[in-house]
Amino acid sequence: LPRPVNVREKMRPLSAFAAADRTKIRGVLLDIDDTLTTDGRLTAAAYSALESLQSIGLLTVPITGRPAGWCDHIARMWPVDAVVGENGAFYFRYDRGARRMAAQYHHDGPARAENRRKLDALRVRILDEVPDAGIASDQAYRKADLAIDFCEDVPPLQPAQIARIVACFEAAGAQAKVSSIHVNGWFGDYDKLSMTKRLFTEQFATDLDAEQAAYVFVGDSPNDAPMFGFFDHAVGVANIRNFEDGLDAPPAYVTDASSGDGFAELASLLLNDR
Repeated sequence: LPRPVNVREKMRPLSAFAAADRTKIRGVLLDIDDTLTTDGRLTAAAYSALESLQSIGLLTVPITGRPAGWCDHIARMWPVDAVVGENGAFYFRYDRGARRMAAQYHHDGPARAENRRKLDALRVRILDEVPDAGIASDQAYRKADLAIDFCEDVPPLQPAQIARIVACFEAAGAQAKVSSIHVNGWFGDYDKLSMTKRLFTEQFATDLDAEQAAYVFVGDSPNDAPMFGFFDHAVGVANIRNFEDGLDAPPAYVTDASSGDGFAELASLLLNDR
């Protein structure tokens, strides 16, 4: 396996994001936990920054590991144009005029049911091998994955315990991605990036492979690596440095501030250009 890239060697300060590139940006894609939120809460400043970005005509699209139940709410009620959830299992886009939700899943209903059966068995095995872990409090609202909590509502686990959870998923043939709070596991060949590309093709008539330079992605943890590696203008909020030894692909830039304040820092830079 390739050696993880050292984030400190590769990332540049946000001030290096050239004005000529910033003025061409048409949308902001964003992780939620510890990128938009701070210590588990959505601050007024971060939410206001998100709303301000949409108000000037930029597409705003959360790309999150959070569950379908949350994403339905986000798509309907937040200042966003769509949302990708459960690390790429689906996208939702709510048409407020028609009062209609467009929902697209990677797997159909029968496949999701079979995967759930396998994940339920895996859940028992993981908790048996790593008893200090917990099932994520939002698991009941998930359609396609299993989220193992390692620090949100349980005392923080050690890196070796987190690695053991990942190993359990992978031994069963599942994918496993580490966020800032959970290890998410699922069966299927998809991730945040693949579903984001599908969303943009089907809902915004945009080929991201050709037009990715017109969009910013901002995130904070290893499960954002596919997005960091794809977007020229990928941004990590400052707490990305917590994962500097475990990123397969780093973002191009890093904010001075952490979490929601870092997101607001990026938003301010983009807003000032308009």
